[in-house]
Amino acid sequence: MAADPELEALQREAGAALNEQLALPQVAAIAALARKLRTTVSRPAVAASADQDIDLWVRATPQGEDIALSLEGWTTRAPGPPRLASLLGAEAKSSNTLNEWATDEQLRIISLSERLAEILGVHAADVARQPLTRILRFDENEEGEMPLISALAARRPFAGQHARSRVDESRMVILDGEIVMAADGQFAGFRGSVRSEDPISGPEQVGAFDLALDEMLRSPLDHIIGNAQRLVERSEGPLRSDYANYGEDIASAARHLLSVMSSMGHETVQGDRTIDLAALAGDAVVMLESAAEAAGVSIEADDAASLAARGEERAVIQILVNLIGNAIRHSPEGGRVRLEFARSGGMARVTVTDQGTGVAADDRERIFERFERARKKDDGAGLGLAISRRLARSLAGDVTLDTAPGEGARFSLSLPAA
Repeated sequence: MAADPELEALQREAGAALNEQLALPQVAAIAALARKLRTTVSRPAVAASADQDIDLWVRATPQGEDIALSLEGWTTRAPGPPRLASLLGAEAKSSNTLNEWATDEQLRIISLSERLAEILGVHAADVARQPLTRILRFDENEEGEMPLISALAARRPFAGQHARSRVDESRMVILDGEIVMAADGQFAGFRGSVRSEDPISGPEQVGAFDLALDEMLRSPLDHIIGNAQRLVERSEGPLRSDYANYGEDIASAARHLLSVMSSMGHETVQGDRTIDLAALAGDAVVMLESAAEAAGVSIEADDAASLAARGEERAVIQILVNLIGNAIRHSPEGGRVRLEFARSGGMARVTVTDQGTGVAADDRERIFERFERARKKDDGAGLGLAISRRLARSLAGDVTLDTAPGEGARFSLSLPAA
């Protein structure tokens, strides 16, 4: 709607003008997140001009239906090489697979198939390293969101981003994309395809790079589990009992990581069999005992012979590990984490209570968003609670929070009782 000259110049270089959609992807992602959460959001961002990158600190503040953006820092530097190009190698230079495209972490075009370039009315060589927003105008969906921009903010795959060519707006396409991770685990960009207005039939496809990455991670984890299991079985000869117990802990932790990988790659978890919620909570506590001991925090649990529920074992253990691990991290040294079990209204429930400082009212929903944390100094990527809630809801349950500042937090996992 209005902008200082420097920001307006960047907007125009990205292929848009004032009173048009914000065409700086990382800045737009922060604005979209502030609108969704209805609270002020501050994040670092990078904007790309024609011949340089600009490091910014972006503050997005909701003002009614508008978003006020404050861009500070504004440090220019030579454009960095796209990490995605090195990951895709020669394929990024000569990609010619139907309607395939790829961008780096700043949504600059790394590859564009010849067929897709023809559909959009551009030349692939001419738009290389240009922002994707320079050749496509993104449309909002029925919820008023742009799936690609929301995915950029959350570092997740997306589907159904309607767009039209800036060369000829009658040329309309729908983008689907998967994230690509660099070797250091950092987000490196998107890789995806373009389809027509017809809905996709059948299951979503996983890219070859994702399958290779999955295999690369699973192989060493399988090896760790195998070696740990040999410790447990004492197959290499006599071994002290406490060392054998360590082996069981290692194997359990590795299996948990496998389940995390599985949940990160799928939107829902299928599981409708009877589980013992109390027993699975005990397994999660075993996995976290060493972390609790190192933090000087004790874990106590109500006496519960069993608590039958409907669910899936690995998903439930993952949720409980996240909730109990959070409680340990937010409890003071010498504090106590307590597990309570209950059954009411057709639901089985385990509640994890810590003795930390609690969660402010404004943060109670925000912390369930991906990459959001209760405090800036918290360790971790801010994924645990988001994944936990998604998994629980996939099992017809939920993860809820009951807290007040200064009184600790009470996270509850509820599942259908069996």
